[in-house]
This record gives sequence, structure tokens and C-alpha cells, in this order.
Amino acid sequence: MAYPFKGVDFIGFDALLDDDERMARDMARQFIEDKLIPIIEECNREGRFPRELVPQMGQLGFFGANLHGYNCAGMSNVAYGLVMQEFERGDSGLRSFVSVQSALVMYPIYTFGSEEQKNYWLPLMASGEKLGCFGLTEPDFGSNPGGMRTRAVKEGDEYILNGEKMWITSGSIADVAVIWAKVKEEDGGKNEDGGTDVVRGFLVETNRPGFSAHDVHGKWSLRASVTSGLSLQDVRIPAKNLLPRSGGLKSPLMCLNQARHGISWGAIGAAMSCYDTALKYSLDRKQFRNEPIASHQLIQEKLAWMISEISKAQLLALHVGRMKDDGKVGHEHISMAKRNNVWMALECARMARDILGGAGITDDFPIMRHMMNLESVKTYEGTNDIHTLIIGQSVTGISAF
Repeated sequence: MAYPFKGVDFIGFDALLDDDERMARDMARQFIEDKLIPIIEECNREGRFPRELVPQMGQLGFFGANLHGYNCAGMSNVAYGLVMQEFERGDSGLRSFVSVQSALVMYPIYTFGSEEQKNYWLPLMASGEKLGCFGLTEPDFGSNPGGMRTRAVKEGDEYILNGEKMWITSGSIADVAVIWAKVKEEDGGKNEDGGTDVVRGFLVETNRPGFSAHDVHGKWSLRASVTSGLSLQDVRIPAKNLLPRSGGLKSPLMCLNQARHGISWGAIGAAMSCYDTALKYSLDRKQFRNEPIASHQLIQEKLAWMISEISKAQLLALHVGRMKDDGKVGHEHISMAKRNNVWMALECARMARDILGGAGITDDFPIMRHMMNLESVKTYEGTNDIHTLIIGQSVTGISAF
């Protein structure tokens, strides 16, 4: 049973947005309703990424939407967040794809790249003509990226890269990979910690000899998204492919902050989808005295919890987004928004599934798909526990890592 989505706004949240922000959200909402919702359950069943949507996504300005120039839309961070909300209301996998393209590939090129790199890659990526992926996580190093083993060695006017990356969104469909590798000081490393190695970013075209990608199959989560492992075996790239302003682990972590901001909004979209489905179902479903189950206290308690937490998450995301637009946000603020909002969305999914009973486990409704997707969202780009420690360090001044 399909229910058209008309928004979730209990506290007059829309009044806090400006015209441009509402317009960006509504444009994304219409795109998701018209293009993704009709096919997403089929894509999820088949484990298929809906690549046919990419050109229109580029035409509508969804890639690199909060970047300025280079054919990017130049949205505010709040408007970008609202776009991510609508994409994840459709599916976390598609939002992940847009997040990676925008925050983890276009942003590092925009922030750390040369003008030549920006002028070439950003317009092509904004249109969706070229796709990218972000290679930081390795098979043995997730929450500890500083332990990475991927290395880049300077040889003449080239770098030679060797290493493995894992859990890489869009890895096998990307035209370019932003690969983070350790470089020795004599090869261009400038380690702020005084060591001999430094993490730097490289643009690696995926058609180069020695580069390969294999997809992860058998996923119960993010099935409509491409997840890959990458292998680099003596991959040679010109020295000009180094992102010249990257240096230290701080650089990839800055990229992750961009993506986490979008995730904190995206999770609200998934929660909205689950709440909206459960509310409408509970008003339609009749039980016991031939009354809708929405008339029962236990159902109302669940709905009241969901709408309260969604409303709080909206205000948290909005405030952090405004801080980001004002240049005042800290990484700990983004960690709080990501941690809280993903937890909230998972709880909403579980409560919504409860309300729907057996119907909630079928793909006639989006709830179980959101729940399984959110289990990955809770873990990637900083696990829930890592964000807890980031907040804990901020409030105590003591690192517990």
C-alpha cells in the first residue's frame, strides 16, 4: 500500500527555513517521489544501484550542491542538508552515493586540489558525467585510519601506490578515486607530528594499470548502493595528481565532517519515512472493536515518541547547519548531530515496524529496508561509539581513545 509523502512538521519547522532552503528541499522531495520511490523496492530486492537516475541528479544540481563555482549549485549547508534528508527518505544507499560524490570526492578536490584539478574534475562531477569514490578505510583499519598501510612512493615525476581499501561506496563504478596514502617526508610528506610519514590525498583514475575494484555481495544493508574493495598494485600516477594542499590525517577527517553533516540530516529523512508510514497505517488498520489501532494508548505512545524525537533532531540539525554556514561549527557538534539523529532514526524504524506488525517485515512498506540501511549508517563515517568518545573528549578535555 503506497502512501504519498506530504512532509513531517509538528513544530512549525518550515517557518525556520528561508525560501531557497524550502525550494531545494521541495525539488529533492519531488525528484525522490517521482523517480526513486517507484523503483526503490525493486532495486533493493535485486541489489541494484539505480544508475539511470544519475544524469537527472546532475541536471538538478544535487552533486556538490554546497560548493561554489565550477558549475556547482552553491547552496547553503542547511539547504544541502535538506536535500540529503529527502534522499535518505527515499533510501540510505542513494543518499550515500550523493554524499560520497559530493562530500568525499568533490569536496577534497575543491578544498585541497590545484586549480587545474578543480577546473577539470568538478564540472564533470557536478553533471554526473564522472563519478568518484573515497579510499580511506582499509580491511584492517576502520576506526583507526592512522594505521593505514597504503603507501605512495615518489619516483621521478610519478607516484607509485600500493595498498588495499575496503567498504568503498561506488568503488567499481567510479572514474576517479581519492586515495589516502602514507608518504615519506622526502617524497613530499610534511608531518605536523614530527614523524617521517604523512597521510596525503591522490587522484587515481580507475582505468590505470594495477587498479582494480571488486564489489561486496551478500549485503543485507545498503543493497541499492555499490560497495567495493579496492586494490592498488604498483599503480603509477603523475605527481600532479597529488592533492597539493592535503597533509596529515586532518585532511580526510575534514572530508568526513562534510559527509557526517549530510548524514545527520539524512537520518531524519529515514525516520520521517518510518513515522509517516506507521501513522497512516495505524489510522487505516482496524482491530478489536473495529477501531483504528491509532486509537490505542500504546500505539499513540510510540507515535508521540517518534514525532518528539524527529522534531528535536530537526532543530539539532538546523542549528548545526546554521553554525556551519557561519563558520562556527566544531567537529564535535557534527559528531553529536550524527550520533543522535542516526540513533533516533533506528529507534523510529523499530517502533514503526512494531506498529505494522507482520506487515512491517515486507517490502510493501519501506520500514525494514530503512532499518537495515540505518544499521550501516550507525557504523560508517565514525561509529556510534567513536562519536561518543569525540563528544566525551570535548566535554572533559580527556581523550579516551
